[in-house]
Amino acid sequence: MAARASTFLALLVCLSTTALVRAEDPYLFFTWNVTYGTISPLGVPQQGILINNQFPGPNINSTTNNNIVINVFNNLDEPLLFSWNGIQHRKNSWQDGMPGTSCPILPGTNYTYHFQVKDQIGSYFYFPSTAFHKAAGGFGGLRVNSRLLIPVPFADPEDDYTVLIGDWYTTDHKVLRNVLDSGRSINRPDGVLINGKSGKGADKNEPLFSMKPGKTYRYRICNVGIKSTLNFRIQGHPMKLVEMDGSHVVQNTYESLDIHVGQCYSVLVTADQEPRDYYMIASSRFIKESTNATGFIRYEGSSAPASPVLPEAPTSLIWSLNQFRSFRWNLTASAARPNPQGSYHYGGINITRTIKIVNSASRVDGKLRYAINGVSHTNPETPLKLAEYFQVPEKVFKYNQIVDEPTTENDTKIIVSPNVLNATFRDFIEIIFENHEKSMQSYHLDGYSFFAVAIEAGKWTPEKRKNYNLLDAVSRHTIQVYPGTWAAIMLTFDNAGMWNLRSNLWEKYYLGQQMYFSVLSPARSLRDEYNIPDNFTMCGLVKDLPKPAPYTI
Repeated sequence: MAARASTFLALLVCLSTTALVRAEDPYLFFTWNVTYGTISPLGVPQQGILINNQFPGPNINSTTNNNIVINVFNNLDEPLLFSWNGIQHRKNSWQDGMPGTSCPILPGTNYTYHFQVKDQIGSYFYFPSTAFHKAAGGFGGLRVNSRLLIPVPFADPEDDYTVLIGDWYTTDHKVLRNVLDSGRSINRPDGVLINGKSGKGADKNEPLFSMKPGKTYRYRICNVGIKSTLNFRIQGHPMKLVEMDGSHVVQNTYESLDIHVGQCYSVLVTADQEPRDYYMIASSRFIKESTNATGFIRYEGSSAPASPVLPEAPTSLIWSLNQFRSFRWNLTASAARPNPQGSYHYGGINITRTIKIVNSASRVDGKLRYAINGVSHTNPETPLKLAEYFQVPEKVFKYNQIVDEPTTENDTKIIVSPNVLNATFRDFIEIIFENHEKSMQSYHLDGYSFFAVAIEAGKWTPEKRKNYNLLDAVSRHTIQVYPGTWAAIMLTFDNAGMWNLRSNLWEKYYLGQQMYFSVLSPARSLRDEYNIPDNFTMCGLVKDLPKPAPYTI
């Protein structure tokens, strides 16, 4: 009898353990070997950054709440980090992969990232955040599919394609960095790429994608470049916009889309034209001498060539601004959770703080620097997050060197220093971006999505709030700011951690147009933020310090 009871108890334990294992969200494991390799995307041989010998890097295909584990082997000759554009890393800025949160992966070593795509869906990408590596490659697509039980507001497509568009320099990334370090600008890019190809070289006769007549396909288009807004269009095929930056949107149809640096759009395209080849085009916007890349889509069973007449891109800024205003959040669609997106009524929340962000450029000691509110960020040897976690921030940086309402003096007088602003946990905040410069701007905020409620010409005043979209502005992570305009976003700072706000224009990012928000939970609880990972690399002042007491529930 005792033996039977013991066997029964063991079976219960086994079943309970199995249930726990099954209840855990699935894991996806990747090993990346990061190396240099010779690439010639614009016909000029140059040193590129390859992941597992691929340029662009491999796509990550995940589903909501998956755990992603990536073991990165750095076989470059420089320190390396990867960041995950648009992934929120809830409670886990340790995995954000920015110089302000992580020690770099040194040459000849490896580091394993482990993060969860918690409560997210949509189209994203990853990139190297160190040095000027992004100008050499190392980027790739990252998609988060909806769980099977969550309805998606469109029928399953025949196939799902990733399209990485971006401007490109033929100059070596180290040479570009040296130019910037000397205090000069790197000027205009040399061309544009679509999935690492320009459509002008030896690969111009190879189709990028294929479609079956009568079928509908999803194209996830991300601007992974470093300077240029790009207009994307497909010859003879309108595009139905269904998702951007992780949100389902009202499904309007567009002949072309302006995609700003750091943004990702998903469109549906139906193969309903005469079977033949059709060009897709990505061309630069808002610069004097536009460049473009082409690739073509082939209808299966057809060998008829594409028409050489390419659809023209729009030319005006107003066209682009009006397109932004046409984007609407799909209030009835579910995103990562069963409840509709529109069940979150952001327009009825009281604003507790307004922060104005003004970008500027000037010279410091004769060298070009870019700034936010008069402070040009520089990365200290000790990452900001580590200094804060080990409770020695005063030895590394000073909080709140910028003010919420910058003065005109901040436009011309710049100081070079780590730029960290405190934000109160769970405050609902309004951020105003004012672009006083003559070039395009694109801002990205790590760790969050925000509501892009307005873009207008001129300077912002409180009276402008009456023009905000407080009902169905798209929740997203990147916002463009046209020359001479302002943009307003709203969000709740409910994700504890150290989070980077940056210009996506990489020259400006590299020369200081970025900052960090420190969002601390006063409870110091695992409910709000995870402990430092056991495998986390230490560096700088904290390298030999004992770890602080871990957070508890």
